[in-house]
Amino acid sequence: MIIDIDRLSPEGLEIERDFEFFNSELVEEEAVFLEPAHAEVTLRRTGDEILLKGRIKTKISLICCRCLSPFELPVDSHFDLVYLPEELEEEKEQLETEDLLKNFYYNRRVNLRKIILEQVNLTFPARPLCSEDCPGICPVCGKNIKEEGCSCDLKKDDHRFKKLKIYLKDNR
Repeated sequence: MIIDIDRLSPEGLEIERDFEFFNSELVEEEAVFLEPAHAEVTLRRTGDEILLKGRIKTKISLICCRCLSPFELPVDSHFDLVYLPEELEEEKEQLETEDLLKNFYYNRRVNLRKIILEQVNLTFPARPLCSEDCPGICPVCGKNIKEEGCSCDLKKDDHRFKKLKIYLKDNR
């Protein structure tokens, strides 16, 4: 959805709609949309700046990085962005911290679909977990500990730390 900023009224524009994306557009390779991304966005123009405020809700299926089981991630994200015209974008050899916070629009248009997709991709956790206390997969038998349980003895001494254990016993 392309917004022509020259056609924005002084009151701005309010948009509420569902956006359909391909799963391949997500940054997480194994992620799958379970429902369309529902967005509520307000666009306002102040001079050449475009102010975007919005909320995105959707559900995505991810793979837990510990137990490798799929789980559902509900997304309820808010964003508040400012876009500047491309003419203000200067070419620099080295980016500064403040440059990373700037967004630009080109040809007097804002691509709302691209912005919504970017905001969905920013909601992914660095390490997707089905739960904070997920025990993961047993390194001995390979079973999913949460689902199948495991009776393997994981208390094997690591010979590399044998000399350090002497100090622990002395300090108790």
